[in-house]
Amino acid sequence: MKPVTATRLRFGVVGVVNTSVDLVGYVSLVLTGTPTFLANLLSTSVGMALSFVLNRSFTFRARSGDLRAQVLLFVLCTASGLWVVQPLAINVTGDLLGGSAALTAVTGPKLVGLAFGLVWNYVLYSKVVFRRR
Repeated sequence: MKPVTATRLRFGVVGVVNTSVDLVGYVSLVLTGTPTFLANLLSTSVGMALSFVLNRSFTFRARSGDLRAQVLLFVLCTASGLWVVQPLAINVTGDLLGGSAALTAVTGPKLVGLAFGLVWNYVLYSKVVFRRR
């Protein structure tokens, strides 16, 4: 098992912040009647913008490099996780929790999607987006 590095710790802190923004936005939108797909698209978009700024400046301290290339790679990596991996996990888990209490049925699948996205994002950010050249 690999030790927790300072970068991983910073990634965790940033993840808590942008995931909280995403989750609160998602639950708020769903509870006000927004369809889950649209609620997820909107909440993850806000979380993604915040995530780029914080991960570039704080987590990976990528002050150099082509900003446009980093933005493009970040959006591609993050969007595939948020808009492909996460919705798949939400739908699969949502089907399993279909008879559960309303809040659990909304948040449970989202939390599973977030967990899959966490691993996806760290690997791609560290190996592709903000890698040291």
